[in-house]
Amino acid sequence: MIAKVFPGKCSGKLTIPPSKSMAHRSIICASLAKGVSRIDNVAYSQDILTTIKGMQALGAQIITHDDFIEVTGIGKPTACEAHEIFCNESGSTLRFFIPIFSLTNQPITFTGQGRLMERPQSVYETIFKEQGLSFVHKDGTISINGALQGGEFILDGNVSSQFISGLLFALPLCDMSSTVVIKEPFESRSYVCLTMQMLEHFGIEAEFTDSNTIYIKGRQEYHPGCYSVEGDFSQLAFFACLAALNNDLEVCGVHHNSRQGDKVIMKLLKQAGVSFKESVNGYVIDKNEVTGSEIDLADCPDLGPILCVLAAFANGSTHIKNAGRLRIKESDRIAAMECELKKLGVAIRSEENDIYIEGQPSYHGDVVFDAHNDHRIAMSLAIAATLCEKPCTIEGAEAVRKSYPQFFEDLMRLGIEVERYE
Repeated sequence: MIAKVFPGKCSGKLTIPPSKSMAHRSIICASLAKGVSRIDNVAYSQDILTTIKGMQALGAQIITHDDFIEVTGIGKPTACEAHEIFCNESGSTLRFFIPIFSLTNQPITFTGQGRLMERPQSVYETIFKEQGLSFVHKDGTISINGALQGGEFILDGNVSSQFISGLLFALPLCDMSSTVVIKEPFESRSYVCLTMQMLEHFGIEAEFTDSNTIYIKGRQEYHPGCYSVEGDFSQLAFFACLAALNNDLEVCGVHHNSRQGDKVIMKLLKQAGVSFKESVNGYVIDKNEVTGSEIDLADCPDLGPILCVLAAFANGSTHIKNAGRLRIKESDRIAAMECELKKLGVAIRSEENDIYIEGQPSYHGDVVFDAHNDHRIAMSLAIAATLCEKPCTIEGAEAVRKSYPQFFEDLMRLGIEVERYE
């Protein structure tokens, strides 16, 4: 799909879609609980549908309704109806699934598309080989055989937190109790805390015994329950930055006390000179003169692309540090944003782990962007296009379907003109 986004002032009020991170976690926990659970406020993005289909292969009965799902869970997995599990482009799905599906003690092969199977998986490969289990990563597939056992796990903290979360889902079902020790620097800690919050909601005990060690008792059972998915701060970030740079907006549907790491977007906006106030279930964000600042992405890598846009239109210099993990997402997000923003004339340069941007208030536009098959790149470039003097075209705009299928509709709801062509 090609999307042509026109410059224009936004206005109005928007409800942010539910958190993809929390939806993944709740669907998995409900599927591992014996009995019936209900999960409300679910958005059926490509990634969420992939997780649903995978848990159905384990035997969970999942009935989808307009905005909620009913899940009849299975307890500890003992068998899998399919020996090949397609994870599409969802890194969360793949890394959450590998330990869970291993519990069946059956040979399972995971497949995907895009860059999914190029993304690092050595953490699990090491664990499986240490336990004498089969783990083969080649030819665009990952094949496992053998049941994960509890015990002590020592993981680097500067790799994806998805590996830690994957273990946390599976280890309570093992016979042996476990400890997971995360070595410093412990990045993306907030995502691990989200997983533990969801485990607790479904009756699982997992606790920090110190700042970097998690104890998980063995032979536990997930309990069914009800859960409503909160709004997604990583999606709010696009519209919060739009409001700060374009025109005042109210964004709704999020929890002020959320534990999502991406909630830091509000702190980062304040740091950049943006004013806002809390509303009943969201924020009213004012258009401001944004200033450059230093931004640390260690605990919020998903914010990287839109923060590059914020920096491009800010006054002064911005240094985005601890950005290296952006290179192993759906695209190399540092290289992608550098390439596309340079088309506008943005003064941007990068090193392995850092991005430096000299901002200015406006750019001519009238360029053709490439979304790099990456949903967050596509959405970030769309926000940039609203601020240019001339419309910009985004090729590969269908990438938004991965996490936010209604993104362009929501942008138009706020008064931005968008033309789309298949």
